[in-house]
Amino acid sequence: MENYEEVDILIVEDNPNDAEMTLRALKKNKLANSVMVLDDGEKALDFIFSKGRFQERKKTVRPKIILLDLKLPKVGGLEVLKELKQNPQTQIIPVVILTSSKEEADLIESYRLGVNSYIVKPVDFNKFVEAVRELGYYWLLLNEQPK
Repeated sequence: MENYEEVDILIVEDNPNDAEMTLRALKKNKLANSVMVLDDGEKALDFIFSKGRFQERKKTVRPKIILLDLKLPKVGGLEVLKELKQNPQTQIIPVVILTSSKEEADLIESYRLGVNSYIVKPVDFNKFVEAVRELGYYWLLLNEQPK
């Protein structure tokens, strides 16, 4: 069984290429200590709320950051965000939307629901690595979070 208690970064991304690119960017910047990748919104909610295959996971142990795509199977990214930010136990988890959507409506709705940051994925790998480095350093090293 995997150690689900040690997840610092939860990546919720259904595109395997984008997930791999995010992992490579984190590793390249030495920010990939404990990362979990989930490929749909339902699994993300199960993980966060310790349900289904993650029911043994302690609910009180939270990731330090969630990198969340918007266009996900089963449960979309906006619905995941909404559930996280409406729940008193999970609303303090920083959520960064990492998406290819430049839709103004997605941006507005994400902030309305309480997203901490909204980043459009750069197409160029080097720019993507730089964006992940900056967000990783900020959210994992500089940002102070409650215990």
